[in-house]
Amino acid sequence: MKLWDKGGSTHKKIDQFTVGNDRDLDLFLAPYDIKASIAHAKMLGKVGLISAGEANSLEEALIQIGGEVSAGTFKIEADFEDVHSKIEFLLTERLGDTGKKIHAARSRNDQVLVAMQLFLKDAILDIKTGTQSLFDLLLQLAETHKNKILPGYTHLQVAMPSSFGLWFSSYAESLIDDVYFLEAAYRVCDQNPLGSAAGYGSSFPIDRQMTTEEMGFSTLKYNVIAAQMGRGKTEKATAFGMSTIATTVGKMAMDICMYMGQDMNFISFPDALTTGSSIMPHKKNPDVFELIRAKCNKIQSVPAQLGMLTANLPSGYHRDLQLLKEILLPAITEMQSCLDLMHFALKDIKPHETMGADPKYDAMYSVDTLNEMVLNGMPFREAYKAMGAQIAAAKYQPKKDLNHVHIGSMGNLCLAEIKLKMEAACNF
Repeated sequence: MKLWDKGGSTHKKIDQFTVGNDRDLDLFLAPYDIKASIAHAKMLGKVGLISAGEANSLEEALIQIGGEVSAGTFKIEADFEDVHSKIEFLLTERLGDTGKKIHAARSRNDQVLVAMQLFLKDAILDIKTGTQSLFDLLLQLAETHKNKILPGYTHLQVAMPSSFGLWFSSYAESLIDDVYFLEAAYRVCDQNPLGSAAGYGSSFPIDRQMTTEEMGFSTLKYNVIAAQMGRGKTEKATAFGMSTIATTVGKMAMDICMYMGQDMNFISFPDALTTGSSIMPHKKNPDVFELIRAKCNKIQSVPAQLGMLTANLPSGYHRDLQLLKEILLPAITEMQSCLDLMHFALKDIKPHETMGADPKYDAMYSVDTLNEMVLNGMPFREAYKAMGAQIAAAKYQPKKDLNHVHIGSMGNLCLAEIKLKMEAACNF
């Protein structure tokens, strides 16, 4: 069944190419098409395009189909082009002519738009929850390990003293920036496009404000062409939000891969969270973090893919937009998986405590040592040169009693302030 079928037929090869894997991807959207269809049926009843009894029958049948979706028994067989045609078929099968009335005053275009935007709203909130959980764990780890020294690096060379508290909380606070992008994506998605039909509205006296309230949108996309032009933009906004989280999570995964190596040996994990080698019995490989890193890199490419797909398209609907789903929906699943696995593994991290005392890291204390000279009255540039001379002559004696107390430093992590900042960021 095709919603656009006028009695003719298309070649099987054309069907296969144009439908693609939409049937599988549309299972993500099924609950949201049902939610939108219920709102649409209620509105049709209110404005008199169908009777109150017909509206009630449609709502009851849609709720029943929704139950089948939840139970996993809802299928989109090869006879159907997409989720929208399958649901309309079921309504017609169960309600006769009443089922055929559900499509009045809407197009498949705005059905896709509204179902996708409802789905993306929930997906964004789910990703936000996963991000908050990882944030909370990072703050707990920062508090637990705040006094353990960790070498800080610039240019992949030992630079200055850091700490595990500083390292964990740095990624926690970075996630707040990522949540700001999620909020922006949520606001873009939180505009009801239903009623735009094929992109030019309808001559039916529909009530778009009613459907906006029924579906829980905070506002609607007023201009019907603008509503259609939102397709692609909502997906890209969501992808940008995910890509910033992926940047943070992927970078931490890279740190972990380096820190687990025998040369650094800053951290370790239980055997159950690592893998081995087929010929080297000593290996404990960070495969999970390498895959998180790789998946996060893939996610960071999604905005570019969506941008190329939609580049230079004029206003109005184009079939190119169908491919948005096959790029974005798997990326959402991978983002959720990366957040879940990072949290699952990171809770068992074991930071080591001996780095600060290891002589090979003595050089990282040079700045603290020369700062002591400055505090004793020597001009900074003279202290810098004197310290350089001591290091060159192998006479340098590191000052290891650190005193970093300014806001945001290793001695003043401001974890409570960072927590409040995240709570405010997540208030959407």
